Amino acid sequence: MTGPVLPSPRDEAWRWADLATLSAAAATVRGPAQVADAHWLDIPGARIVFIDGVYQPQASDPQHVVLSSLTLDTAHALGVQASGATGWSIDLSASEIASPVQIVHIATGAENHLPAQIALDEDAVAQVVETHIGTGWTNRLTQIDLERGARLMRAVRLMQDGGFVSIRDEAVVGEAASLVTQYLGAGAMGTRIDATLTLDGDGAFVDYGGALLTRAEQRQECAVTVRHQALNGSSRQTWRAVAAGRSQASLAARVEVARGAQKTDGEQSLRGLLLDRTATVNLKPELEIFADDVKCAHGATVGELDRRALFYLRSRGLPEARARALLTRAFVADALDRIGDNTVRDAFSADAERWLDVAL
Repeated sequence: MTGPVLPSPRDEAWRWADLATLSAAAATVRGPAQVADAHWLDIPGARIVFIDGVYQPQASDPQHVVLSSLTLDTAHALGVQASGATGWSIDLSASEIASPVQIVHIATGAENHLPAQIALDEDAVAQVVETHIGTGWTNRLTQIDLERGARLMRAVRLMQDGGFVSIRDEAVVGEAASLVTQYLGAGAMGTRIDATLTLDGDGAFVDYGGALLTRAEQRQECAVTVRHQALNGSSRQTWRAVAAGRSQASLAARVEVARGAQKTDGEQSLRGLLLDRTATVNLKPELEIFADDVKCAHGATVGELDRRALFYLRSRGLPEARARALLTRAFVADALDRIGDNTVRDAFSADAERWLDVAL
């Protein structure tokens, strides 16, 4: 049996990718599956379970989610391996009132691939929450098409105990439509979050970001490109990385503004926090602008906890560990507070808290 066909680390776009961990995860032996029950959030709507990329009807309540073979057109090196498998899709019109969709992906080892497709008609609204647990190589391809005025809110928790999670998102956002997606990488796996998001209509909006938390020898990475191709588009990329031990977190965010995309408002905020000087955070913000009437900005900083803030908290009687935890929590909250649903935001914050209890 041959292994997965992987991109080359000599390619600039993949130079920080942890392909060795991906290959090792794909070669592991499957074991028992974890139970999804503890990972459901207290919100109504569909609940779907996949084990190693295979739908589990006895543990699911799909409601308006359709399971079928999805042949998705993509040139992405990892995403193409998921195309053609049996995956899930949502196709909503504004007349359909849809509750949130929760999906728990359970991996037991080896490799699994799963495609997804989300298509929202004019003025339709949807919310999707995904959680990844287990071990092995989990590979996902999601294609999103938002028509005029449609709104999609996504939140993705990467909580595997080991292995590797690779995610490829491809989205086209139409006139006055909005895509809001937040990630939290708080498990012990390696990750690659990869996206190309195209603002294709007048007044389209994208908010895409999250927090990557790494420790020990772990490596996590995001590589996101936002393409403005129409008038009055707005985009926000807000990423936070916290690295402890000898771990590495890498954030690459790119904004492309086409010649006709006047009045674009694009913003990138990449910040890294080193809990140990043996850890590494790589930041790579990029702007490529061909229009002349735009407002685009980016900021990228890497540093340690503010010594003055630590001194202030300790002077008020807080132990050093508690003071460090408070400052780190505030740093991560800068990204997670962008999640609009209170229940989902609280769950992500609790995941980050548990990570901090171990890392600090």
